[in-house]
Amino acid sequence: MEVDKKQLLRNIPKVDRLLESDSISGLMHQYPRSMVLKAINSVLEAYRKKILDGEIFDSDDLSIESVSGKVVDELAVISRHSLREVINATGVIVHTNLGRSILPASAIRRFDLIAGGYSNLEYDLQKGKRGSRYTHVEELLKELTGAEGAMVVNNNAAAVLLCLDTLAKGREVIVSRGELVEIGGSFRIPDVMKKSGARMVEVGTTNKTHLRDYSSAIGPDTALLLKVHRSNFQILGFTKDVSESELVELGREHHIPVMEDLGSGCFVDFSKYGLLKEPTVQEVLSCGVDVVTFSGDKMLGGPQAGIILGREDIINEIKKNQLSRALRIDKLTLCSLEDTLRLYRDEEIAIKEIPTLRMILMKPPELKKKARKLIRMIGPLRSDNFRIELKQGISRVGGGALPLLDLPTTLICLVPLTMSANIIEEWLRNYDPPIIVRVEKEQVMIDVRTVQDREFRTLAGAIRELSDI
Repeated sequence: MEVDKKQLLRNIPKVDRLLESDSISGLMHQYPRSMVLKAINSVLEAYRKKILDGEIFDSDDLSIESVSGKVVDELAVISRHSLREVINATGVIVHTNLGRSILPASAIRRFDLIAGGYSNLEYDLQKGKRGSRYTHVEELLKELTGAEGAMVVNNNAAAVLLCLDTLAKGREVIVSRGELVEIGGSFRIPDVMKKSGARMVEVGTTNKTHLRDYSSAIGPDTALLLKVHRSNFQILGFTKDVSESELVELGREHHIPVMEDLGSGCFVDFSKYGLLKEPTVQEVLSCGVDVVTFSGDKMLGGPQAGIILGREDIINEIKKNQLSRALRIDKLTLCSLEDTLRLYRDEEIAIKEIPTLRMILMKPPELKKKARKLIRMIGPLRSDNFRIELKQGISRVGGGALPLLDLPTTLICLVPLTMSANIIEEWLRNYDPPIIVRVEKEQVMIDVRTVQDREFRTLAGAIRELSDI
């Protein structure tokens, strides 16, 4: 057997012969030589490993034509972009792993203009001299929320860190034990507070915190009262929380500012549309909270950003912090955020034009109509790999927001017959573009809530192709 392995290894085509083959030499004008060599070496190494592991290949398998074909396939893989478009068929609207919110079409059009040319990012066109990048969204945020001051950094974790570093470095911050949250990526309030240099003072218990708990913890070194919105979980049953208004009154009595990390802030009151109540940014600010932070790419439906709103004197102090330069956002984020915020000037337009809001507020009849349209586009299947059924199911907002909210939806279920659910899921995931689904009870679920209209033809074609394998 050892002799057979050596002979097989000798039969593997050499690099120079592969480079001279018709199928590969014709690609030398399409790909850099270094990339072609990388593909060749990768394929040859894979053959060597398989042979050493005991796999046997005949002469056709190791022919120039066969190996060249593998190299061409490998070139297609390694030349593919790493960050790729995918079809989100999971029903999770703000899907953290899939890029969170989809930007409005108007923001994408503006993106092309700003990305493809110069802009007045830090140039005051009226004065003809250097300006501030924050001005492009500052007035809009103040207009929409009633805040005195506003600034934006690269994400909400940065916003919280920057505020704590500015307002409480080396001093104490009082926070309820029931609000010491952890979100995706191991972002923990205690860890961020430690990194900022602030000293955390926990009060209350996991399920109950009273105003007297905050009051009794206040001392000469207290710099801030912090409230953290439990956006990604809920505590039910025997509970007690301190409201923003109560905390603000206590803070003013002791001349201590109050800050709230909303996590996933929103500008629309969803309870008006029959959904669960989520505190809006405007409501929190109207309670007198001095500083509010939240994400731009979750319920707001814009790009990744950390938005800081509040008292003008505090915001100005935060802007002067040297960390703000390290945490600032770039022109493309500002461009997308400005256009998203402009849509909120008219709530009806915002709900229609901002994909995140539109998907959250889709009604069951509309979703059933979308599902039936996709079924018609798929057409009859001529194989016994799987069958298709329509079922009622649940979508999620995602992004750590509204964890208790069930959004009724219509699911297209691929029910396995001769092909397993895992094989179906893997095949769809490796399609071009990848189609991300969910598997429940050995069935593949496609939730049309998060499938965009422009993706229907691709999705229908993929399902037909899969049925014919």
